[in-house]
Amino acid sequence: MHSKSMLLDALEALGEVLAFRGLTADIAVIGGTAMLLGDLSNRVTRDVAVVALVEDGQLIGAQELPIPFLEAVQDVAADLDLDSDWINAVPAGLLEFGLPDGFLERCELIRLAGLTVRVADRFDQIHFKLYAAADQGPRSKHVSDLALLHPSVDELRAAVAWCQTHDPSPGFAESVSAVIDHSSSGDDA
Repeated sequence: MHSKSMLLDALEALGEVLAFRGLTADIAVIGGTAMLLGDLSNRVTRDVAVVALVEDGQLIGAQELPIPFLEAVQDVAADLDLDSDWINAVPAGLLEFGLPDGFLERCELIRLAGLTVRVADRFDQIHFKLYAAADQGPRSKHVSDLALLHPSVDELRAAVAWCQTHDPSPGFAESVSAVIDHSSSGDDA
């Protein structure tokens, strides 16, 4: 589990390892990491969820993170006693159908020696958390995270529309509605 300070220490160590090896990496992160780094939550997270790599100002697929980057990640994991998958690209498939318009421009940049971390902002997190909550159910941690973001009706509408571009099925639409209903009812997730 990573608090904000532990997370920053690990990312800083990774940046230093990359710089020492003459490497650089530019990653866009979402989820619990982005919530922590963006001061949107203080809930600990167990991993850094990379949604995309950034090259020349463009988002590129991260399904397969570069080997030299993964080697540096593993070395930091060993040095700091972290899980071997403390950085992973589990959500990278989201890029295939597109991230919310303007995602990259809204990201907060954190530069740490050879590592640049682009942190998804609140508006984008609403999209991602609604999608994850609909995927994992209305009692998942993502519902609680969504509630912490206090989305407006307009922000939820935008998030629903974006979710529908990723899964237009009636079943998923019902799941999205259930999450919104559950969130607005004031029930604990």
